[in-house]
Amino acid sequence: MRAHKNIIDTMFDAEKFFGKPCVLVAGALICCMLWGSAFPCVKLGYALFGVDTSSYASLMLFAGVRFTLAGVLVLLFGTLTQRRPMLPKAENVWRVGVVALFQTAIQYTCFYIGLAHLSGVKSSVLNGLGVFFTIIAACFLFRTEKFDLVKLAGCALGFGGVLAMNFEGLDFNFTLQGEGLIIMSGLSAAMAAGFIKIFSRREDTTVLCGWQFFCGGLLLAATGAAAGGKIAPQEPASYAMLAYLAFLSACAFTLQGYLLKYNPVSKVAVFKSTNPLFGAVFSAAVLGETAQLLHYSTLIALALVCGGILVINLPRAGRAREPERRIRREARKFRTALPRRKKIYARR
Repeated sequence: MRAHKNIIDTMFDAEKFFGKPCVLVAGALICCMLWGSAFPCVKLGYALFGVDTSSYASLMLFAGVRFTLAGVLVLLFGTLTQRRPMLPKAENVWRVGVVALFQTAIQYTCFYIGLAHLSGVKSSVLNGLGVFFTIIAACFLFRTEKFDLVKLAGCALGFGGVLAMNFEGLDFNFTLQGEGLIIMSGLSAAMAAGFIKIFSRREDTTVLCGWQFFCGGLLLAATGAAAGGKIAPQEPASYAMLAYLAFLSACAFTLQGYLLKYNPVSKVAVFKSTNPLFGAVFSAAVLGETAQLLHYSTLIALALVCGGILVINLPRAGRAREPERRIRREARKFRTALPRRKKIYARR
C-alpha cells in the first residue's frame, strides 16, 4: 500500500509514460550523455581539486564529496516536488544500504582509482562492458528476464570490444588497478541495476536514489578522510566542476531509476553501450585525446560495443507476438477456471 503519491504519479500515469518507447530512448540517451561527460570531467576535477591520483584515499574522498552532494540534490528535489520529507520506510533501510554499497561505494571506488590509471577514451569503452554484465545478471542472477541467442550475440560483441581496446596503438597491458577496476566498476553497477529494479517496487524511486547516494558518498568520504586523503580547490572553477559532477549523477541515476522501474532491465541497460561513444567523444574534445579516439583499434572497439545495442534491440517476430501469446495464455486460464467458479457459486 502506497502512503504517498509523488508528483510524477499525480501529474500523469508514470507507468504508461516511462513505458513509451520514445521516452525510454530519449531518457536513456540523456543518461548516457551525462555519464559520458563524466569521464573527462572527473579527470579535470582531479586537477581542479589538487587530487593526488597516486593516493587511493584522496580519490575516495573526492568521489565521496561528489556523491554526498548528489544525494542532497536528489533528496532536495524530492522534498520540493512531493512536499514531504524524503525518508525511507523502516523496512527498506537495509535495501537502501545494499544499493548504496553496490551503486556508489564499490562502483565508484573502483571507477575513480581505475580512471586515474587510464585514459578517458579507454576507460569509457571498458566501462561500456557493464551493460552486458547487467543483462547477464538480470537473466541468471535476478531472473527478471529470459536469456536468448540474440542477447548472447550482443554480449559477445561487447567482449569483443574490450579485446579490441588492447590492440596495437593503445597497449597490450591489463592491470588490476587500471583495466581490472574499471571492469569491476561495471560489474558492481550491474548488480545495483538489478537491486534497483526489485527494490523500487517497495520504495519510492527518488528516496531510494537519494539516500543511496548520500549514504554511499558519506562512506567513501569518511573512509578517504580517515585514510589521510586530501583535496583542495585550486580555483573558483573547482566548485562549478564539483556542482556539475553532482548534478549529472543526481539527474542521470534518478531518471534511470524510473526507467528501470517501468521497463525490462535489458531494454534500459543496453543503451549504456552508448556510454563509450559519448565518453570517447567528450574525452577527445575536452582532454585532447583525438588521436586515440581516431585510432583503428578504438574505432573497432566502439563499433563492436555499440553494435551490441543494435543486435539486442533488433525487432524480432517472436517478441512482436509475445503480447498476443500472453493474452491467449490468460484467456485459457480464465476458461479453465470459469467452470470451477460456477460450481462454487452454485453451491452457495
